[in-house]
Order: sequence, then C-alpha cells, then structure tokens
Amino acid sequence: MQKKVLFITQAGIIAALYVVLTYFINAFNLASGAIQVRISEALCVLPFFTPAAVPGVIIGCFLSNIITQTMLPDVIFGTLATAIAAVASYFLKDHRFLVTLPPVFANALIIPFVLRYAYQLDDAIWFLMVTVGAGEVISCVGLGSLLITALMPIRSRIFGETFTVKKAKEA
Repeated sequence: MQKKVLFITQAGIIAALYVVLTYFINAFNLASGAIQVRISEALCVLPFFTPAAVPGVIIGCFLSNIITQTMLPDVIFGTLATAIAAVASYFLKDHRFLVTLPPVFANALIIPFVLRYAYQLDDAIWFLMVTVGAGEVISCVGLGSLLITALMPIRSRIFGETFTVKKAKEA
C-alpha cells in the first residue's frame, strides 16, 4: 500500500511540475510551434529514477496541451509523442545518457506532422523535424542531463526505494 501511495504521489508531482513548467515557458511562446523549447520535456528523463515518471509526464503533457489551448491533434499526438518517449526512456533507465534520447526522436518524428497539418505551417517537414529536434535536444539532453546530475546526490530522499542500488553504482 505504501509503495502505491509513493508511486501515485510521485506521478502527481511530476505531472504538476510538467504543467507549471509548460505554462511558464508558454508565456514566452516556446511551448509549441516551429521553434519550441518545452523545458518541461526535461522531466522525460525521470524514468531514470522512478517508473512513476511515465504516467507523470504523460498526464502532465496532456493537461499542459489542454491548458495552453493547443489544437486537438496536438493534444492527442503531442501526448502520444511524450508517452512513447516516456516509455522508451523507462526501458533505457539503466543508461544515464541514453535515457535522454527517446523524447528527442519521438517528438522530432511526430510533432512536425502535427505542426504542418493541425497548425497549417508551410515549413518543410524536414525543417520542422530539425527545429523540434533541436528544442528537444536543449530540453532533454541538455536540461535533462543537468536534472539527473542535480538529483543524483538526493535521489534516495526524493525517489525512495524506486532507485536501485545497482543503478546508483553504475551512474
């Protein structure tokens, strides 16, 4: 019972952080569009520490897309891209650097089509892949790696038993 409560609590906190960070960066018009650096996507690396991050970032992305009034295809496929990224990151949780890459690829491959067809952007798909991918590199590889580094010393206090001793030795 205690592990379920911890899981739900962690997922809820991660979802809330995702929403707050997206709402903040949206004030600078960087949460969506051809040029986007959704800093909340850095949270997609949290499966490195806890499986609760998977539903946390998915729910956070879904709510963020609704709150920031994105188009329905963006709500659906943007959330799907984050879901794919979070699940893939979870499968790569034993690799500190590789855990940062699934959000880059998932978003760079899916979001350009959303931007092109839902928002009627005239930019070439390849250009949108580059710009979305670059924003994800900044958010997930750059900020996500910094987040992992910052959380490593305090991981057991934040994530409890979900962060294994084996993983701690490898990182």
